[in-house]
Amino acid sequence: MSKSAVPPSRGLSVFVRTAKDRSPASARWLKRQLNDPYVTAARQQGWRSRAAFKLLELDDKFHLIRPGVRVLDLGAAPGGWTQVAVKRGAASVLALDLLPIDPIHGAVVLQGDFMDPEMPERLTAELGGGADLVLSDMAPNTTGHASTDHIRIVALAELALDFAVQILSPGGSFVTKVFQGGSEKQILDALKRNFTTVRHAKPPASRKDSSELYVVATGFKGRAD
Repeated sequence: MSKSAVPPSRGLSVFVRTAKDRSPASARWLKRQLNDPYVTAARQQGWRSRAAFKLLELDDKFHLIRPGVRVLDLGAAPGGWTQVAVKRGAASVLALDLLPIDPIHGAVVLQGDFMDPEMPERLTAELGGGADLVLSDMAPNTTGHASTDHIRIVALAELALDFAVQILSPGGSFVTKVFQGGSEKQILDALKRNFTTVRHAKPPASRKDSSELYVVATGFKGRAD
């Protein structure tokens, strides 16, 4: 069984008894977690989050992580994608988040804001050169209002793209999360200007009821200085 393989569900369902101090929404979330085969597989295989399988599946399809590449993981906490980059053989891996991240063997972990003006220079020094792959699984806090949340996720993806353009080496790749919703044309246009190939993907580990998509951009054309 490959690292990205997830054992099929046996059709058994775990029921959650709603305690007095647990809201119905909290109970539904817990039930979903307990019945999610990716959550179980992540725990069994030592990944810090089920999201690790999303990157495993994207990498299986697009072959993004290769020996010798330098990888930057933006918004990395709790570190599942960083773990994948390390175990898939990247030469150097740097994880950055506003939140603290427990140490990950084989990676450099930093706490900070990628929008800090000094961050590109700092990260380039840490990586020993420009990044070959910038990853962003970041998502803003949701409001529950679909159109507002969609605008926020697209805005965050645009900020991640602006940052990636500053730190990527020519020929590099960029992966970011977006949501289906019709207002992502601006970021897609920017991606097409900066990369030779731009593709959408919804890995099997993305929940079926989620509108999330990933944009995989390869062949960075280089900065126009």
